[in-house]
Amino acid sequence: MGESNNETYFQRPYKFSLKLASILTTFNFFMLLTADYIIGSESQIIPLVYEAIIFFIVSFFIIRYRVERYIYRKINLIYESVSILDIKDVDRSGVTTDIETLKREVIKFAETKRLEIESLKAQEEFRREFIGNLAHELKTPLFTVQGYIETLEEGASEEPKLLERYLNRANKGVQRLINITKDLDLITKLETGDLGVEVKEFAIDELTRGIVDLIEIKTREKNINIRIESKLNFPIMVCGDKEKINHVITNLISNSLKYGKDNGETVISFKLSRDNKIIVSVKDDGEGIKKIHVNRIFERFYRIDRHRSREEGGSGLGLSIVKHILEAHNEKINVDSVFTEGSNFYFTLPVCDQ
Repeated sequence: MGESNNETYFQRPYKFSLKLASILTTFNFFMLLTADYIIGSESQIIPLVYEAIIFFIVSFFIIRYRVERYIYRKINLIYESVSILDIKDVDRSGVTTDIETLKREVIKFAETKRLEIESLKAQEEFRREFIGNLAHELKTPLFTVQGYIETLEEGASEEPKLLERYLNRANKGVQRLINITKDLDLITKLETGDLGVEVKEFAIDELTRGIVDLIEIKTREKNINIRIESKLNFPIMVCGDKEKINHVITNLISNSLKYGKDNGETVISFKLSRDNKIIVSVKDDGEGIKKIHVNRIFERFYRIDRHRSREEGGSGLGLSIVKHILEAHNEKINVDSVFTEGSNFYFTLPVCDQ
C-alpha cells in the first residue's frame, strides 16, 4: 500500500516534467543527428546518446523547478487575494503539476469556502431575526407597564378601583418580563453547560399525574380532557433530571391545552422503544402545525400565530427550552403534526439499569 502511494505521488508531480523533458531530448537528439548528416560529420552514436541522457536529466530538473516555482507562486497569489486562509496553509511539498489533482484541490477548497459562507449567512440571518424577536417580545410588556404607570400618574391613582386594576395589569407586564429573562438565562446555561443534569431514577407516570393535577384549572377553562394511557406496568421508572423533565412535560401539556380545540382531548402515553427506552408522547386534537413551521417551532421566540400566542401568554421560549433540556440528556424532541388535525410531541428517556 505504501509503495503504491509513493508511486502515485511520484507520477503526479513529475508527470509533466518527464513528458516535456522526453520530448525536448528526443527533438534535440534527432536535430543533432540531422546536423551531423547535413555537414557530413561521422560522429559516433554513443556520444550522442550520452549527450541525450545528460540533456534529459538537466532539462527535467530545470523544467520541474521552474514549473513548480511558477505554480507555487500563482497559488500563493490566489491565497493572498482571497485572504481567507493563512499562507502557511499552502504546503510546498504538496504542490503538483498534475492538472486534474490541482483541479480537484481547487474545487474542494471552493466548496469548503462556499459551505462556510452559507453557514455564516444563516447564522447572521438567525442572529438578526432573534434580536428582532427579542426586541419585540420585550417591547410589548414594557410599553404596557409604561402606559399604565403614566395613566396612574395623570390622576387615575385617585380612583381606588381603577388603581387596583391598572396595578394588576402592570404587574402582569412585569411578570412577563421576568419570565422572559428567566427563560433566556435558563437557555444560556443549558447551551453553555453551566446548568448540569442530575440524573436519578424516578417514576415518569407519577410525575405526569402530578403535573396534570396542577393544571386542572386550565383544562376546565377549555373543557379539554387529559387522558394518560400505557400498556406498561406502573410505576414506569426512567433515568433523568426529574426537575427538568417536569419542565419539559409541563410545557408540552400546556401547549396542547393552549392550541387544542375546545371540548377536545390530550392523550399522554408511555411506550417502550426498540432500544429499550421509554417513549413519552403528548398528543392533542387541536389546530395542528403547517409543514412550513414544523422545522422552526423549536427556535427561540418563533411563533406560528404571533397575535394568538401573545394573548395566551408565555415567553415564546418554551419549546426551545424543551429542546435544550432533552439535548442535555442526549435525547431529542420530535413532532408529528397534521394541520387542522392535531400534533404529537414525543421524546425518549432511558430505563435505569437494575
